[in-house]
Amino acid sequence: MTGHAERAARFAADEPRAHWHDQALWFVRLKRDRMAAAVPEWEALRERAAAVKAHARARLADYLEQFEREATRRGLRVHWARDADEHNAVVHRILSERGVTRVVKSKSMLTEECHLNPYLQARGIEVVDTDLGERIVQLAGEPPSHIVLPAIHKKKEEIGELFHRTLGTAAGASDPTYLTQAARAHLREKFLAAQAGLTGVNFAIAETGGIVVCTNEGNADMGTHLPPLHVACMGVEKIVPRLADLSVFLRLLARSATGQPVTTYTTHFHAPRPGGELHVVIVDNGRSRLLAEEEFRGALACIRCGACMNTCPVFRRSGGYSYAWTIPGPIGSVLAPGRDPAAHGSLPFASSLCGSCDAVCPVKIPLHDQLLARRREVVRAGGQPLAKRLAMRVGAWVLGHRALYELAGRLARLALRRLPRALLYGRWNAWGRQRELPAAPAESFRDAWRRTRGGGRG
Repeated sequence: MTGHAERAARFAADEPRAHWHDQALWFVRLKRDRMAAAVPEWEALRERAAAVKAHARARLADYLEQFEREATRRGLRVHWARDADEHNAVVHRILSERGVTRVVKSKSMLTEECHLNPYLQARGIEVVDTDLGERIVQLAGEPPSHIVLPAIHKKKEEIGELFHRTLGTAAGASDPTYLTQAARAHLREKFLAAQAGLTGVNFAIAETGGIVVCTNEGNADMGTHLPPLHVACMGVEKIVPRLADLSVFLRLLARSATGQPVTTYTTHFHAPRPGGELHVVIVDNGRSRLLAEEEFRGALACIRCGACMNTCPVFRRSGGYSYAWTIPGPIGSVLAPGRDPAAHGSLPFASSLCGSCDAVCPVKIPLHDQLLARRREVVRAGGQPLAKRLAMRVGAWVLGHRALYELAGRLARLALRRLPRALLYGRWNAWGRQRELPAAPAESFRDAWRRTRGGGRG
């Protein structure tokens, strides 16, 4: 099984792309920092959000049952799914019983996790992702590479070629405004023809039985207000106890994700539209198992803002696909090994342990500690190469005994004096030549961004 390091090396081999990807995400991180600094009570909000999530986890079953009671009382239909297979079957049954063959879907990492799109498409149902980034990667036959910025790995020229091939735009066109207008016209036809809308759920409120969906493009609103059927899919961890708690998370989410004060559209669904149906599918899919793990249950607090990815030096330089899982980055490196240790055992080591993810997480997940704990699990299970395990054991043994440590130091100094200088410095210089950095570009990234993007994206 190819590990993260091998996949990351393939991404990093394209140095211009890797550099651009790194700088683009750092630009978003800086926007987040400015927004956080503008809120005097920012740290108090993080503390409050972490406390609310911890309380909700401690009474998760009670709040989910309360949500079901209140939602049912308001006319929503609530379904439960133990895993991805059951989730997909439930959604398919709802659609097929109503003769639905055309569906529009807004961004939902849960449905990506469950591989809902190919499941429905194999059964004759057209599924169109309506978030622009999601639609780009769907047309390209790729999964999202980032949970908030799904097509961040693609340059505008590549998107122009893709749209020319799939949507019939002008050959060679790469102007973002032109491409966005083409996508808007294409998606409008899909919205008007849709028989059902699928969405994720950002927050589910136990007190009211309502759900909240946050988008920047309004696609969730179009997809749920035009067709008569709305199916919303949520993980059990999306529950918050009270409507009053929601304001804490809404102040944190967009600032952490994209560096804006609030998402452009924050839509509350507390009843089906007149004459329509609203179904909520509540999914476990391994979350209860994570809840039982004391060291890792805090990861269930994640609100999928992507801030840990935007700041992580490893993610920025290796790309989302190097993680080979739906949720990449530091949070994915904690979650994925819990699902499949054999397949994802390399991910906890895809970290510099700089702690930057802890510093930006809006709900204060201790990602640094959890990554270390996952590493210990992998090592205990024998998931590291024998040579590395032996080297680490020898190193620990030497560092644990003062006399051995001092002896090793004397031997190293002796080797430096006695070995031929050509051998030592020749190899060092060869390594240095391989590691030489390319010359700095004449135009700074910020100037290039402003010139090509008209001042940046909000």
